[in-house]
Amino acid sequence: MKDIKLDILAFGAHPDDVELGCGGTIAKEIHNGKKVGIIDLTRGELGTRGDVQTRDSESNAASKILGVETRENLNFRDGFFINDEFHQLEIIKILRKYRPEIVLCNAQDDRHIDHPKGANLVSNACFLSGLRKVVTKLNGLSQTEWRPKNVYHYIQWKNSIPDFLVDISGHIDTKTNAIKSYSSQFFDPNSNEPETLISSKNFINNVINRSADLGRLINVDHAEGFTSNKSIGINDLQSLI
Repeated sequence: MKDIKLDILAFGAHPDDVELGCGGTIAKEIHNGKKVGIIDLTRGELGTRGDVQTRDSESNAASKILGVETRENLNFRDGFFINDEFHQLEIIKILRKYRPEIVLCNAQDDRHIDHPKGANLVSNACFLSGLRKVVTKLNGLSQTEWRPKNVYHYIQWKNSIPDFLVDISGHIDTKTNAIKSYSSQFFDPNSNEPETLISSKNFINNVINRSADLGRLINVDHAEGFTSNKSIGINDLQSLI
């Protein structure tokens, strides 16, 4: 994968988390000239439908649709990774490699146990990555400290109250098409695999309807919601929609 400085780095516990949670925001930022990358913590090997090889292929297809600069998978254990020194250091290496200004990551409170685990793991690593006495090497070379300016958590299964909303009206189709790349996970009338909560016929429509409902709150067609652990400041009142 390319070793470049990114403006935004989005983390997901599983392939498709990022597309579902903030795919529209990523598409919009890329359209606006930002360099964006995606890091999947696991390969989704415990998923009920499909297999690892299929998910790899699907995530590659989704990345092309979104237009991200790079995508990596850290191969943590699906369902069983923890927030400890080993996992934090692996993420710190990635943060220092790509030096993003903004990090997007999983919801802090959600149905799937990997989502809040991933959220806290990435958040903790973002802080530690800024400490110069935390020593890391990548490909045998010492890395310098780097701390993203902001860490935001995208809303997932639960209807968490967002701290801010991003207008994605012109990019909802890109988001939807990227999600549909994970065809093994979602509705397929010809599939013989077990049904899941996200494989129902209405799930994709629910994703679109949620973005429309969030958009309604700020008087736009579609939006995605995020939460932040710190107060959000603006330069002036005109910055608000």
